[in-house]
Amino acid sequence: MYSNILVPVVFEHEPSVEQALAVANELLAENGKITLLHVVEEIPSYATTMIPKEIWANSVKSAQTDIKKLAAKHHPTASSDVIKGHSSRAILDYGEEHNSDCIVISSHKPGLEDYFLGSTAARVVRHAKCAVHILR
Repeated sequence: MYSNILVPVVFEHEPSVEQALAVANELLAENGKITLLHVVEEIPSYATTMIPKEIWANSVKSAQTDIKKLAAKHHPTASSDVIKGHSSRAILDYGEEHNSDCIVISSHKPGLEDYFLGSTAARVVRHAKCAVHILR
């Protein structure tokens, strides 16, 4: 059983998020904590000048609202956070900074270089300093 579980969330894959939360609930120790994390991918600097700042701010605000609803729906005491960065590196850094002892992550549509796992999940597995549960 784990006391501090991190569940990365991708809104486009909500069924797999629900599955990850179900697994996290099963793995959670009594009085443990689940944190849902959504990473907003950084936009290359050459492209940011073409996107109005309001659009960027609204997408982050929308993600914060959506992840709070998702957390409340699946685990009433779960916390949630939205951060900016490269998905795999941001997940790993967040897990370390918040002392996560387990990451429950879904793997999606792998490319040729990561045939059995999606690239984000593969990077998290290779570099995490805690237990990682992959859902396929």
